[in-house]
Amino acid sequence: MTNFRTLYIDMDSFFASIEQQLDPNLRNKPVAIAAINNDAGCVVAASYEAKAYGVKTGTRVYEAKILCPAINFRQSRHKLYAKYNRYISYLLDSVAELESVRSIDEFQIYLGNGYSKLSKAIDLSTKIKGLIGREVGEEIRLSIGIGPNPLLAKIAGKLQKPNGLQWLCEENMPGKINHLSLEDLPGISKGIKRRLLGARIYSIKDLCEMDPRHARLVWRSIEGERFVRALKGENIPINRSNRGSYGNSKVLSPENRSPNRAYLVGRWLLEKSTERIRKYSYCSSRLDIFIRLNDIGVWQDSITFSFSQDTFFFLKEFKKLWDKMILMLNPKKVDFVGVRLSGLIYLQDRSGEFLLNLYPGEKNTREKLSTSIDNLNMRYGKRMVNFGIHREHPGFFERE
Repeated sequence: MTNFRTLYIDMDSFFASIEQQLDPNLRNKPVAIAAINNDAGCVVAASYEAKAYGVKTGTRVYEAKILCPAINFRQSRHKLYAKYNRYISYLLDSVAELESVRSIDEFQIYLGNGYSKLSKAIDLSTKIKGLIGREVGEEIRLSIGIGPNPLLAKIAGKLQKPNGLQWLCEENMPGKINHLSLEDLPGISKGIKRRLLGARIYSIKDLCEMDPRHARLVWRSIEGERFVRALKGENIPINRSNRGSYGNSKVLSPENRSPNRAYLVGRWLLEKSTERIRKYSYCSSRLDIFIRLNDIGVWQDSITFSFSQDTFFFLKEFKKLWDKMILMLNPKKVDFVGVRLSGLIYLQDRSGEFLLNLYPGEKNTREKLSTSIDNLNMRYGKRMVNFGIHREHPGFFERE
């Protein structure tokens, strides 16, 4: 019998369900979430009532109104949805071993402590569904997948929606998913699909029978071997992404295009980027900035330094580059600001500093302070502490 190790939770139409929970007048009615409140925008989330009319993520607002004349639009409130994410994380961790928050609407639970048998995993799933319904709201539904590894659990969670509960294991694979197309599987991009077809892998059955070593050649990386081994039921954890950079950019609104205000927006973008590299335990050795000027064009520059994850240090380096741009170009307006941190290594791989009495993989004092600020802001759901003066420039993913 299979030992199940992962329970994967996928919230059903998460953003739209939250709006329906908060506004009873929206319940059992088609709801769509849009980034901006005009017909040129796109749907970023839709309720199942709206999906029944063909409205889905990416549908233009004007098209959604044609497909479903009775549709109710709400503007995205990502900070609100993030608060729900944090509360659900807290609830899950109170009844199970929350291994990872995979995204704003996906959670991964480790099935240890007697939950590795299918019957126990199903009991836990039922308990979680009841807990979320009672504590978060009856409109907040979720689908659960159970598997011997994260990949199969995630695929299982997509098989029956909404409010589903399915499992995948050696006993029911690949028959349980033979009806799916290759691109239905997480991790199979259009490019990978083209390579698979070129290797005469046409179906899920073909993929499951593939030699993992052959998959490594098709993917052109070890991730292909890991993927096929996981599909066969091996306990292959989701690998940490070896990203080359982290960055943020913003097309500036008219009120933020003066050089002084654009500089403050740039500081805010850099704070967000450095928070992300700390979240994933990276250090950076290079900062690039990208500026588009109304009357000059695009300006770009970079600076390199010793590996760091200290926001205060990065902000100082950003000011050096910005002052250089002002001195050279003396711009009147700035249309676009972008920042990028690259030259990444994991903190654990950074060498020590003898003169600072810093051991390999250890954070220095200011990096520890930056991490403490991250923890405070995460705990209270807003920026309780900032790294000096900046100017927020929210898009739809940052609006209340």
